[in-house]
Amino acid sequence: MLWLKAFHIIAVICWFAGIFYLPRLFVYHAMAEDQATRNHLKTMERKLYRFISPFAVLTIVFGALLVAPNIDYYLQAGWLHLKLLFVIGLVAYHLYCGHLVKIFANDNNQRQHVFYRWFNEAPVIALFAIVLLVVLKPF
Repeated sequence: MLWLKAFHIIAVICWFAGIFYLPRLFVYHAMAEDQATRNHLKTMERKLYRFISPFAVLTIVFGALLVAPNIDYYLQAGWLHLKLLFVIGLVAYHLYCGHLVKIFANDNNQRQHVFYRWFNEAPVIALFAIVLLVVLKPF
């Protein structure tokens, strides 16, 4: 069980590292004025998204494996239900980032860098909520 927990935490850290950095690349991309810089950022965005996507899957798989042995307890744990809502939100955020990677790859971005600066804050809120829920188990 400790191995699963360790791998779950490692996958979460890797996923979040990318989910924090990818929108920052979007900020730079939206601000870029020359095509060479935009092309370089397209490559970085594509490679980072491909790198973090398996960690998103591993996070969910290891999390599910941690819950499975004590499913009766977790079905009653309100904190876990709320945590899972945040995880679902993060998965949606991750998928939307993939959509944005394609938009930037096709030079179809219509948003300014300010949007992406605010967009970049959403996973921070989710991270705080998830960690507090897991550690404090308030209900």
